[in-house]
Amino acid sequence: MMKRIFTDMDGTLLNSHGRLAPSNAAAIKEAAIPVTLVSARAPMEMLEAIEALDLTGPQVAFNGGLIYQMKNGKVLPLHIDIIKRKTAQDLLAKVRQHFPQVSLSYYDLNHWYCDKIDKGIRYEYDLTRQAPTLINDQQPFLQAQENTFKIMMICFEEEGMRELEKYLQALELPDVSIQRSGKFYLEITSKNAKKSKGISYILKKEGLEKEETAAFGDGHNDLPMLEMVGYPIVMANAFADIKKVAYKVTKSNDKDGVGYGIHKFLKGLNHGKHSTNRETQRLFSF
Repeated sequence: MMKRIFTDMDGTLLNSHGRLAPSNAAAIKEAAIPVTLVSARAPMEMLEAIEALDLTGPQVAFNGGLIYQMKNGKVLPLHIDIIKRKTAQDLLAKVRQHFPQVSLSYYDLNHWYCDKIDKGIRYEYDLTRQAPTLINDQQPFLQAQENTFKIMMICFEEEGMRELEKYLQALELPDVSIQRSGKFYLEITSKNAKKSKGISYILKKEGLEKEETAAFGDGHNDLPMLEMVGYPIVMANAFADIKKVAYKVTKSNDKDGVGYGIHKFLKGLNHGKHSTNRETQRLFSF
């Protein structure tokens, strides 16, 4: 019996405009299986989806750097893994010095910080609708925060992105993880921040067996999550190598792939056959 579903957000749950389609939300809620969001996003950027899906359980942000619940409109941390402040300062300074063209910003528990509004910041704002906290003076900006969870770099040129990633990986920093997230994003979190860690925490807390869980994802940073569940479902828009680990491939994120996949591939596990009620047929009549 399916007892919990884990899902990535960008490229998976959310469409290409960074929104949770009402039809997708309706399908997910109609399935009545508990859902946990597992994302590189900050809690503030996950709130819209949490509210749309009426989620009350534990959620995973910053690629596993934060496990939390929303309580009375506030973030209640259950487990945290932050970037050491000295490490964050060194990284910010190096990126700004050697790659000044790259959009650079970072997050603590409740804020998204930048020191200039550039193309990358505008791009992220258009996706998340979350306004950054602007630190006008570069020097204070480069000091980072005591509880920095994620440093985010946005670069729209593939060659520049590859050079940036090569440079950062060559630093061989032992306490951080550097990962591509989508085409334009390179993100740095604590080495201990892993999506699989968030899932492991929830499995243990709720006493769930692997066979009672499923996950939806599309990117390389979703692989640990997909490997931890009994039923890994991959989006049609995912990379070919990600699809190799899939139990099933569902529709794309622009075609309500999560909602479709739940009803097509998972509901039948609960009822012995695939759901065929009229509401489900109506939701997927496209």
